[in-house]
Order: sequence, then structure tokens, then C-alpha cells
Amino acid sequence: MFEFLASPLRNFLGGLLVLFAIVVVATLAYVANGWSFADALYMVVITVYTVGFGEVRPIDTVTLRLITMALIVSGSTTIIFITGALVQLITASQFQLLLGSRRMQKEIEGLSGHVIICGFGRIGQMLAKELQAAKSAFVIVERSEDRLLVARGADYLCVQGDATDEDCLIAAGVAKARALATVLPDDAANVFITLSARSLNRDVTIIARGELPSTEGKLIKAGADRVILPARIGAERVAELLLYDHVHRALAGAANADRMTGELRRLGLDLEVVVAEAGSPCAGASVAQVEFLGAGSFLVVAIERAGGAMVMQPGPDIVINAGDGVAIVARETHAQIMEQLFSAAKS
Repeated sequence: MFEFLASPLRNFLGGLLVLFAIVVVATLAYVANGWSFADALYMVVITVYTVGFGEVRPIDTVTLRLITMALIVSGSTTIIFITGALVQLITASQFQLLLGSRRMQKEIEGLSGHVIICGFGRIGQMLAKELQAAKSAFVIVERSEDRLLVARGADYLCVQGDATDEDCLIAAGVAKARALATVLPDDAANVFITLSARSLNRDVTIIARGELPSTEGKLIKAGADRVILPARIGAERVAELLLYDHVHRALAGAANADRMTGELRRLGLDLEVVVAEAGSPCAGASVAQVEFLGAGSFLVVAIERAGGAMVMQPGPDIVINAGDGVAIVARETHAQIMEQLFSAAKS
């Protein structure tokens, strides 16, 4: 019995069910004694809620008096029980929310070397899934209540607030974080967050999202280690798939490709195809020379020639020509070196 009463929600719903039964039985009892349905229902409601408007009709028989007394005792008691259950339900919910927030804040305070994700939109959600799959600790900073509900539902550590506010970054543990990714669809906010994060932690690695190409330089000056332009990356990815589809198919069709990709990510490595642009340092260089220039940040695993010919596991003396698609296994943190080697020098 006590286990049953321990649930405020169960108490509230049970009380409503009992109240409904009392209203139905008392209404039918008045109707059976010659009252109209409307008068009987009205009498039951004002009696149960003790508003004291007076009898609808004279209570002049023993039967009517017994019905009314039973209704007063049972109805009023049930209303008191329902009110208590409702207060208990609201109080329990508030305590649960408060204790949950405190527990989460303690967990965040105990973190070190984690990642902070500013913004839980489309990119932020994808990033959180990748970090969770890699078992890397992270904290989400988001001001939208709806998005926070999604994040909490996934059991992510969250801080509610505007990431442009330094207090929110401090609450997310920016002083002890190893990296921060600001992926809001607002360039001005990303610049401001980058400035704030850099001032709070000189050593944190900052990855910033930019919507406009002109924002890239501003984010770098603000302190970002790397700027991601989703529109440009998407266009480059489509171009690679169109121009170098054979090497993508060969890599995707390799035995245990999915498992291999997962293992590489857990090691902080990524498998991708880049284009050797004309005028870039790698155009005309051998595989050994290119890997030497990369200072061990990547390995060349396949080459698709401009004419479509495939070279799997190329030897160190194989020359990479301008326009070739080069499949590489690279360290994620050294992507900027790869871009410098495979892209033509900007005038």
C-alpha cells in the first residue's frame, strides 16, 4: 500500500478516478430521487467543491440527506487528497529538476580535457553523436529550451545559456577544456565566443564555424585554430565524389570498411580523399616526399589518376600528379597542414 502511495502521479490520477466515480454515483442517486440530470449534476459539483451556493432543491427526505452527507464526506476528502497529490507532484518535479541540475553541474566541474560544443543545432547534434561514439567527454552550451530537452534526453551534459556569455563558458569548464567547437549559424556570435574562449583559456583548441568566406579571417584573428565553412566543405565533397568516385567506391567496398573507419576515428584519424591542385607543393612530388612534407600527419593509401586509373597502396616513389585524387589517412588535428600541401598557393 505504501509503495502505491509513494508515487505522486499515481496518487493524482487515482484521486481523479475516484472523484469521477463519486460524481457519477451521486448524480444518479439524485436523479433516482426525482431530480433532473442538470439539477443533480449541478448539486454534486457545488457540494464536492464546497462553494456553498445552497441547495438546488429542498433536501427534505432522509434518503436525500444521506446522499448529500455521503457526498460531502467522500467528495471533500477526495478533493483534499487530489490537491495534496498535485502539490506533491509539482514539488517532486521541482526537486528532481533542481537535484538533476546540481548533479550535472558537479559532473561538469569534475571534467578535465573535455570538449565544449557551443550550439546544439544540426551540426552540434551530429558532433555530439560522434564524440559520444568516440567516448570523448563533452559539454553542450545551448540557450534553447527545446534543444536542451533533446540533449538531456540523450543524457548529454548541458549548460543552459548564451555561449557568448563568459559565465556560461566558465560553467562549462572552459578553463580545463582541451577543445571548444562553436558551431552556431551566426558568424558574429562565433567570433565573440572565440574571443571569449581564447581570453579564458590560452591553450584551448578552438574550431569555429563560419557561414561567409569573409568571416574566416576574422575568426582566425579572434583566436580560432581552424575555421570550418560548411558550404565550402559540402561543395568540395560533392566535387570529389563526382571527379574521384572510383577511389571512394574502392575504399567503401574494402573488407570491414565500416569497422576500419570506426577504429581510425577512435585513434583520432580520418580517411578521406583530397585533390592535388596544380601549383600545390604535392603536385609532381613522390608519395615519400609528400608524406615527409606532412611531417607524419598523414599517410597516402590510394591514388586515382586524372584519367581514372587506380593506384592502391602506392609505393614511396609513385609521383602524385596535378589533378589526382589522393586517399589519405590523416590526423584530424593536422587538417590545416594537408590543406597547405594539397591546395595551390593563393595569390
